[in-house]
Amino acid sequence: MTRILYIEDEPEIASWLKEEMVEYGYDVYAYESFEAFEESGESVEFDAVILDIMLPGLDGFSIARKLKRKHTELPILLLSARSMLDDKLDGLQIADDYVTKPFHPAEVIARIEVLLRRFNKKDDVLYLQHLKIDLKDFQVVDMDAGEEIVLTQTQYGLLQYFITHLKQILTKEQLYEAVWKEPYIDGDKTLMVHIRYLREKIEKDPSHPTIIETVRGIGYRVRT
Repeated sequence: MTRILYIEDEPEIASWLKEEMVEYGYDVYAYESFEAFEESGESVEFDAVILDIMLPGLDGFSIARKLKRKHTELPILLLSARSMLDDKLDGLQIADDYVTKPFHPAEVIARIEVLLRRFNKKDDVLYLQHLKIDLKDFQVVDMDAGEEIVLTQTQYGLLQYFITHLKQILTKEQLYEAVWKEPYIDGDKTLMVHIRYLREKIEKDPSHPTIIETVRGIGYRVRT
């Protein structure tokens, strides 16, 4: 899941935009100031940042400069009630895009999507509970343990198919035929066995899975 750092000191706006972005599928970490973000000790690697310009403490311009010095490839979108051309031009000298208030969440989401594609961050990495899944390098990392989880080709194939169909209930037939490339035979336990092995590697508690859910009588589902 794409992770967004959002710093906004107006609670109503922050809650409104965060709710819309979460509904769209983003994982949003919202703070009222940069100082509050730093005090949280949050160590997540963000895919993009949304900053209001008028903030208590460090303003949006200063935060953008600070972040860009350390993370040149981190997309930053500025939000501001200032609509003067000079303000926009100043903002674009520091950040990657600029949206004036009032705005509609759909516009912010669309612009973030563009920035993620521009910086090649869209869909490259997925965060799934405690897992970090690099879809380009075919790498799965347990972020809590700080260790790579080594999967077999079949296990990764299953996980990748789940990822490309997030939130969807997938039948045993769909999964088997997508990964094994042959017709599913009713009663075949091959899929069930491989799901069990995969859970043993990626679930915190394989006996009570929270990543790969069993949908009784149908198949399986992976939620974000």
